[in-house]
Amino acid sequence: MNATAYQELARRLPAPAERDLPPDRHRHHKERLMRTIEDDRRRPYRRLVRPGFALPLAAVVASTLVVTVLPGSHEGSLETRVSLAEPGTPRGAVVLLDRIAAVAAKTDTEPVRDNQYVYVRSLSTETVRVKPVEVGGLRKREDWVPQDPRPSHDGGVFREDGTLVSITNSDKYRAGIDRPTYKWLASLPTDPDALYERIRKETKPVQGQDFEQTVFDTFGTLLSRGVMPSPTEAALYKAATKIPGVVEMQDAVDADGRHGIAIAREDRQLGERTEWIFHKTSLEFLGQRTYLTKTSERGTAGTLIWANAILDRAVVDQPRQTP
Repeated sequence: MNATAYQELARRLPAPAERDLPPDRHRHHKERLMRTIEDDRRRPYRRLVRPGFALPLAAVVASTLVVTVLPGSHEGSLETRVSLAEPGTPRGAVVLLDRIAAVAAKTDTEPVRDNQYVYVRSLSTETVRVKPVEVGGLRKREDWVPQDPRPSHDGGVFREDGTLVSITNSDKYRAGIDRPTYKWLASLPTDPDALYERIRKETKPVQGQDFEQTVFDTFGTLLSRGVMPSPTEAALYKAATKIPGVVEMQDAVDADGRHGIAIAREDRQLGERTEWIFHKTSLEFLGQRTYLTKTSERGTAGTLIWANAILDRAVVDQPRQTP
């Protein structure tokens, strides 16, 4: 099987179950998956599924239903080159995160029942080439994430490219850092120091990535996709100020083309920067993006690796239901 066939096969893999890596972090690392495939073509086929961060071996897709609700790509244009503006300072990040935390603390969030689902509608890029990096069009996606904290086979439901997929795990997985239900998030300490240590302790290392960057990615997933009590959300933003290397950016663009301000961190091992993007006035979480900061065989500095946009987030009573 040649590299092109490997890449096409990897592109068609379903999203991973929440236990191993949530969807956004899966997409974030997809380019590394493609690089692993290209650099080691002689590995057995089964290694394609789990290069250290993708699908748990126990996860299986239970059923697939083809529908025609969503087109496969977004009609808008995507900027694949990022202006390498100088980042701000750690102090600037503290000020911005404190502002965002203050807004979060005033937000009235209704408790989520164990039998409900968190619904997320988003856009994200897909990788079409690895060396040099090239992203393709945007894909529309909807996720329904179960909130029952008890060990469960239910991995949720997602819809992408007009296809609705239910995920069933062969093992039962309980709520935790990689399956952050409302009840689990509500159980976290709201003291920023204690919360930072808790998240850092429970974050799993990703091979080849700066561990502090992995912690940053974990925070980003919790903040962009989870629904949690207001005190917990505010504490997470304050705890994020303690991640070494976090700075602010005055301008950033999400996958939907929306400009905002950002909290960013650069992984110098990989030569790439990841940004959390917020609306400039409301400070609402808009999305994330990652791009190269150093020129290498992967591409020139400023090349976009991955981007997404959170378009809607809500709580619903059952999968396939929309707000």
